[in-house]
Amino acid sequence: MEKELIRRLGIPFQGIPAAGIHGVGLIRLPGNIVQLIKGVFRSRQIVEEFRPDCVLFTGGYVAVPMAIATRSYPSLLFVPDVEPGLALKFLARNAKVIALTTKDSEPYFSQRANLKVTGYPIRNDLRGWTREKALKTLRLISDDPVVLILGGSKGARSINRAVISVLEELLGQWQVLHVSGQLDWNEVENNSKKIPPKLRSRYHIYPYLHEEMGAALASANLVVSRAGASTLGEYPYFGLPAVLVPYPYAWHYQKVNADYLVKHHAAVLLLDEELATGLLPVISRLMKDPKTLASMQTSMRKLATPRAADDIGDLVLGLGNISRGTRA
Repeated sequence: MEKELIRRLGIPFQGIPAAGIHGVGLIRLPGNIVQLIKGVFRSRQIVEEFRPDCVLFTGGYVAVPMAIATRSYPSLLFVPDVEPGLALKFLARNAKVIALTTKDSEPYFSQRANLKVTGYPIRNDLRGWTREKALKTLRLISDDPVVLILGGSKGARSINRAVISVLEELLGQWQVLHVSGQLDWNEVENNSKKIPPKLRSRYHIYPYLHEEMGAALASANLVVSRAGASTLGEYPYFGLPAVLVPYPYAWHYQKVNADYLVKHHAAVLLLDEELATGLLPVISRLMKDPKTLASMQTSMRKLATPRAADDIGDLVLGLGNISRGTRA
């Protein structure tokens, strides 16, 4: 998936063999270790060919082979989630600078670490959307509130199916913009054909959005989604109140992200196992309470860090300039 997204942006991409070893069963562990070793050798080849001035890491086990291959290079580690995972903690040992999405991440690192709170970077194509422009682009009715449902890049099956089960009730009151993800697209599309004709114009479905994702976020009055790291940057930028449903198999990290936004009165937490009975009531409660929704919008917007990408870029360039000067 990353390969397709990166190439779409016109950026050269090279894959690295890698596999996780934490929590892996004994049967898979030897094979995963072999993959990591292959990844180190491939990373060394890439480094020899590319000859970087510095290295930028954002975590995940796929970064570990490159981290081993570039120990002698200055590196910047960006921590997307509030709480770093095991791979990020490993990468932090050798990082010259560690950029954080939020100050709440500081306690997870050594006091000797060079920590910079930059916020979460958002891509340029999310910027510049007004609600009026977004509504027109997505063919939404201007004076009708919008509930945005995000199923993730691949799909969040429990969210998608919970939405399908209460779809007519939702459409009877609001417009629904549903980005299902590729995994459940056929099911979501087939179900849309069963909607009563008078409600179909209020239901807008997509398997995935690229350039129009900014329009979706700008047009919505409320979003329902998982609680991945991007929620810490994109929702604050748009001041978008959220109902967050942490992914149960990445429970800890997503729950910590959700708790951070809930703590700041910008989001409401809904557990995955509560979706079937709780989704419609929580959406209805918020959408019918403009005062609470406006307060959440203000709280969310206060967390925005619109210069995050620039600040991270400045840190990378600073490391690169130091590296070049040292070599010279």
